[in-house]
Amino acid sequence: MLERFLDKTQFESYDDFMANFHVNVPENFNFGYDVVDRWAAEAPDKPALLWTNDRGEERQFTFGEMKHYSDQTTSFFQSLGIGKGDMVMLILKRHYQFWFSIIALHKLGATVIPASHLLTPKDIIYRCEMAQIKAIVSTGDPIIIDHVTNAKPDCPSLQILISTGPIVPEGWYDFNKGIAEAKPFEKPEHPNTNTDISLLYFTSGTTGEPKMVAHDFTYPLGHIITGSYWHNLHEDSLHLTLADTGWGKAVWGKLYGQWIAGANVFVYDYEKFEPVDVLHMIQKYGITSFCAPPTVFRFLIREDLSKFDLSTLKYCTIAGEALNPKVFEEWLRLTGIKLMEGFGQTETTLTIATYPWLEPKPGSMGKPGPEYDIDLVDGDGVPVEDGEHGEIVVHLPEGGKRPLGLFREYLKDPALTAEAIHDGLYHTGDVAWRDQDGYYWFVGRTDDVIKSSGYRIGPFEVESALMTHPAVVECAITGVPDEVRGQVVKATIVLSKEYKGRADDALVKEIQNHVKRVTAPYKYPRIIEFVEELPKTISGKIRRVAIRNKD
Repeated sequence: MLERFLDKTQFESYDDFMANFHVNVPENFNFGYDVVDRWAAEAPDKPALLWTNDRGEERQFTFGEMKHYSDQTTSFFQSLGIGKGDMVMLILKRHYQFWFSIIALHKLGATVIPASHLLTPKDIIYRCEMAQIKAIVSTGDPIIIDHVTNAKPDCPSLQILISTGPIVPEGWYDFNKGIAEAKPFEKPEHPNTNTDISLLYFTSGTTGEPKMVAHDFTYPLGHIITGSYWHNLHEDSLHLTLADTGWGKAVWGKLYGQWIAGANVFVYDYEKFEPVDVLHMIQKYGITSFCAPPTVFRFLIREDLSKFDLSTLKYCTIAGEALNPKVFEEWLRLTGIKLMEGFGQTETTLTIATYPWLEPKPGSMGKPGPEYDIDLVDGDGVPVEDGEHGEIVVHLPEGGKRPLGLFREYLKDPALTAEAIHDGLYHTGDVAWRDQDGYYWFVGRTDDVIKSSGYRIGPFEVESALMTHPAVVECAITGVPDEVRGQVVKATIVLSKEYKGRADDALVKEIQNHVKRVTAPYKYPRIIEFVEELPKTISGKIRRVAIRNKD
């Protein structure tokens, strides 16, 4: 499959990769027809999706079966009047119907809006108003059904409600019955062009209302690097990315790049995350490749890994937040596997990563990939030197053409789009520094960087230092206004259960002195607050802006 899109698929070094990687983009590319159906024609019995849940149910789908079920779903959606350009929201957790549905909507040329099951009626109304959503395909869970039902009267564009069960209320269509009874699918004459919108994400909104990030139909091809050269997958791989289908990380790690590589995608469908269950899955099914955010690995290293046979696990990648070196070192000690970090955004595909040819530096994101011309610039857009903090930007090719994988626009918000893309650059809003070997090190969001007594302090470097103290389970670093220093560093900390009874001035002093020993003393938190939990978005990202506003 890779040969269809790449002139060269094997690379001897990072330099070879950077010089010779190139994606050939077909005209009117459609992931449903050009990848899923192509695999079904060439290798119909090839494993595509191994799904299991926390109740012990299990299904292995081949590519032939994925074509069959996605065609049935496409026909069912067609019969309801869903077609090219229609906005359809999917609230499907980790249920296998998500894969049927997203492929079907691609085949129709519709726009897919993946959504979290944690949305409230207010969130649903906001999304319907902004995107003019025509249909919602949802799990039949009572809470989700109630939220959608309560939101519908305030969503005039919303015409079609579909439930995958077990509850299918009056006025809703039954997904499983619908695809079982669907007529044979007939492919539309012209489902899409490359520039049509295929995928629309509402960002999690750490600093304001969610933005609508629009990607075109070529976006899956941008994830060839994600699957084949970051996750390091091949046709015999069984890959697990631990993400709900409502988040962008799901198509990063459970769909596009993985299936182009020919890997079997493993899905564990659970209601409550239990670290020990993930370890059981790796052992029972022989998972070979695993990707999760640092938080998950922080939980896993607290388990007794000697009780599990993890010998099939060969490769681990990490993303979603910056990696604390302590986690890297402990996972390596326990498993012998190095965590290969990656960086990207909802607006992009993988932009910076530790690729197989690179030796990971714990805490570093790695180096830029060949799809994006990455740089670091100051507030005036001038490139900074190695060792200096700068905003991560993407240089755009002359003529305004976008790099493969970069979002098309913030839908219906040209001002916000122009704020992010101007003067030949896409501004990520993330700050990093680059070392003399070309590795990039995350500092924080531009709004999160603290300016104290002339120093620029990134929250992540202080958080990493804090995380090495046994009292700290989770933390967030923010700046607090100060008349003398401009700002001072504040740490908001969730304590481990062993230390909760010691939340006093003595512990504050102990933690402060610890940070002074671990990192540059001027970075230590002059203010420390102990809390039960940190404010987060529905996608689990820490909302430092909420802490700043409260202060």
